[in-house]
Amino acid sequence: MSQAGQKLPMRFKERLEAICAEMIDKGIFFNEAVEQFENCFITEAVQRKDGHLTHAAKLLGIHRNTLAQKMIRCKAKNARKAG
Repeated sequence: MSQAGQKLPMRFKERLEAICAEMIDKGIFFNEAVEQFENCFITEAVQRKDGHLTHAAKLLGIHRNTLAQKMIRCKAKNARKAG
């Protein structure tokens, strides 16, 4: 079975459901939640691979160019929020 077809372990699924419930309770919109998750997921992968985008992209199951584009968009959004 491929990694994409694997089910989440029950403990992880319960933790994720609790996070989702908390986000809804706090009024966080779907787009913001997805953006935050994606940024966190990407950051973790890049850090684990010591900044090596090709290796991080492989870990994430996406193309290196896609990863680079997502990182550029994330930096642009953060710059707009700060300014």
